[in-house]
Amino acid sequence: MTTSRYIIARIAQAFGIQRRQLRMAEASSEMHLLREAEQVLGQSVWERVQEVEELGVEYWNLRRLIKEREEILSKLSECEVVLAEAHHQRTMLLSAKSNSQQELELRRADLLTSLEKLAKDRDFVIQQAREIRRIYDGLKMKLEVLQEEGTSDAILKTRTRMAELKIDFTRLKEDRDRVARQIAAGDAEIDEIDTQLTEEKQKHRADASVAFQQIGQANRDISSHKSQLGLTETQMRQLFSEIGRHVSRNAFGNEECRKAAKGHIPMVEIMRALRKSVAMNHRLAGM
Repeated sequence: MTTSRYIIARIAQAFGIQRRQLRMAEASSEMHLLREAEQVLGQSVWERVQEVEELGVEYWNLRRLIKEREEILSKLSECEVVLAEAHHQRTMLLSAKSNSQQELELRRADLLTSLEKLAKDRDFVIQQAREIRRIYDGLKMKLEVLQEEGTSDAILKTRTRMAELKIDFTRLKEDRDRVARQIAAGDAEIDEIDTQLTEEKQKHRADASVAFQQIGQANRDISSHKSQLGLTETQMRQLFSEIGRHVSRNAFGNEECRKAAKGHIPMVEIMRALRKSVAMNHRLAGM
């Protein structure tokens, strides 16, 4: 708000035109801009205020805080490196396969192929046995009919054929049992290999657990350092604001402040205008 606008607003108030909410909103907006300008100015000139006695506390606190911030940033960077390395190590350990694990997986794949072939052989043997059993049952029925009719030659041939089928059936049964034993042995070996593979994977997980612990610790350290960094930077912003407020208020009445504000006089003048405008808006709002 300029002086002319202030005079016009005072005249309007004399005629009963009150705009208190507008004045308070303008004052709040201007005060926000002023605080931002104070922080920016303080951040720009703080290194020049060492000789300003009134700002000795703020200056030396800033020197200390900046050193602390550098140390925190260094520690934060180290933790981030540790975290990245731990993530990489964990990924490598979980995805890596030892030579023994690869050999076990190859053996398992070969066994599964062999078991698949044995299962087909067993099914073929069983199918042949069923066919023989079907033929045998037919011959048995034929024999019963021939015995009733008394045809001796045909009976002899039928019995001979039935005896041959029994031999074939017994052989197929032995083949089926042999294949079944081979399948059972293969299944047992598969189970043993699965157990060994599980143990190998557990070893990798055990190795990776160290990386997991490093990741957890690194994340905790990073969170702690970021919290410290945030607190430090908040304190620094407060000190910048204090320095900027003092320098801008005394830039034309104090030689050391004038030197510190050199090159920032246009900003200082804007800040003075903002303070004046805030004061006028407060008066118009009855504050």
